[in-house]
Amino acid sequence: MAAPGSVSAAFQEYLQHLGLQDFPCGLGSWNKSRCYARRSSRAQPAGLEEAVPPREETPEVLLELLRDQHSPWALPPDCSPQAQRLREVVVLAPELLHGSRVSQLVKSLRILDKGVEEVDEGLLQFQQLEELILSANHISRVTSAHLPRTLKVLELCYNDVGDLQDLCAQPPPELQHLGLGYNQLCGPSQEKHLTVDFWPNLVSLDLSFNSLTDLLGLVSQLSTLQNLRILLLQGNPLALIPAYRGFLVDSLPKLSILDDIYIWPEERQQFQELAGQPELIRNEARLVVSIGEMKGLPNPEDFQQLGLACEGPLIACSYCVTYQFAEGEELEDRGSPEGTEIHQSPTVATLDVDSSAQDTEETKSHQEPAATEEPKAHSAKVFATPAQPWSDTIDYSYRKEHIAKDLVGLKSYLEAGTIVSVMEEKVLSWPVDPEENSVTNKEGQELKKNGAKDKQKKKKKKKSCEYRSDPPIWSTLATTRVTLETLLATESLVATVCDFGILIPEKPPVLDEKEAKKGKDKSKKPKGEKGDQKTAASKGKGKNKDTAEVEEDQEPQPVPLTVQFRMQLLRWPLAASTQSQENVAMALGRTQ
Repeated sequence: MAAPGSVSAAFQEYLQHLGLQDFPCGLGSWNKSRCYARRSSRAQPAGLEEAVPPREETPEVLLELLRDQHSPWALPPDCSPQAQRLREVVVLAPELLHGSRVSQLVKSLRILDKGVEEVDEGLLQFQQLEELILSANHISRVTSAHLPRTLKVLELCYNDVGDLQDLCAQPPPELQHLGLGYNQLCGPSQEKHLTVDFWPNLVSLDLSFNSLTDLLGLVSQLSTLQNLRILLLQGNPLALIPAYRGFLVDSLPKLSILDDIYIWPEERQQFQELAGQPELIRNEARLVVSIGEMKGLPNPEDFQQLGLACEGPLIACSYCVTYQFAEGEELEDRGSPEGTEIHQSPTVATLDVDSSAQDTEETKSHQEPAATEEPKAHSAKVFATPAQPWSDTIDYSYRKEHIAKDLVGLKSYLEAGTIVSVMEEKVLSWPVDPEENSVTNKEGQELKKNGAKDKQKKKKKKKSCEYRSDPPIWSTLATTRVTLETLLATESLVATVCDFGILIPEKPPVLDEKEAKKGKDKSKKPKGEKGDQKTAASKGKGKNKDTAEVEEDQEPQPVPLTVQFRMQLLRWPLAASTQSQENVAMALGRTQ
């Protein structure tokens, strides 16, 4: 009996699902005489038809029951053609169900997402097996001695394979396709198993979305596979290197398709002789973050009660956009007309983001803006645009170029995505009594000046006053997550408009009775101003009544808060054209 979690056990469950032992397949009263005749009698003379006993069905009738879509014995439409063919073969030769003879009929075996953990030796019974698909299971180790030697296709994608040593001990010699995408392969020790010594006939190789980092070492091993025509490496940290594709195209001249993209002769010409310059390959990635216009930010003056003259604090608000980026070295900023230095809010630029949950919807009264929880633990920092005052449209024109040395960490960051937030910096300025500031070390001179200009200060006191500012208060207005997984594949740019929805600010605090009364007294206008108001009102009476009613009914509709966000992965030759890669471009030019 097959062990639970093995390929053999999954195959037995698969056979039960097909109902090979039941009508119209298998052995029963519907075909017992025909089966017995095949076992005991010799071949019938030519031209003589075998008589069908009563209560039995001919093979043609049984096959019709399997093929008719309206038949209760027909397979569901989503079943594979292999399952249908297997049932038809058993109808024609039901004696194959004895023992393990049915496994000898199988040439293609697909067991997907069945919880398989072990590739057991029961697979050796499949003496004609050419294609084995075991994707989306929990296989961490594959012993090549348990694989049929007739295999030509082996698919192990979406498993937990982390080592190729056991698989390469005695691999099937005729294997043409090996699929190991979305596994746990990492480190330079795996490249040595991908040579012609183990896979002499390999045509297609899928290593996508693992954790391979050594581009030079991998290419040196893959170059021995003379029959290799299709290669998938996207999703690995090494695929983030700017010269990744060009180096592979020039290093593997027989390759036809790389990462599902055909290699045209023009592309080979573009990267000609790049393989001879391995010193240009650096294990680092370069990305550029750009932040454009922000729209839909409510006017803070509509939600604040400002004191008149010197009776209350003045509130100054400015806004910036923050985003997370994986830890690493940053290049100098380029392309921003106002510069992209974060010196205006240094605490924002160096804030470490922990993977633990942080509630960003609550208002924070400190200088470091928080970020939301991460789906995957990765180390990141928060960067911010320069803060700008409120406007209907705030154009940040922000551009910052980053360089990442930790490619594995960068991959985790791109898988998780980045957090983009809109931050508000609020500064409260309080009135200061001018007499308190007049006391200095030069009291005599100050007193003389104050005595001479006492009358002038009394006149100006009501018109202007001095303020002192409190430390700025940072708060998070809105937060969203931007998906960056496409940068791990063949895409080089993620451009999106972050939609934060309609922002509803907090209502201003209600004044107490004394402050409300004081505000009413201050709000009274001189007679001259009242006259102006009457004049304006009389002018308004001349307007069309219908137009006035429409203006009163149509209040401005709130618009969602949006921010333009772009992240670009610099790939060759775009990366070589930047200022920091001028020496690389010159070196490449000398070889052409």
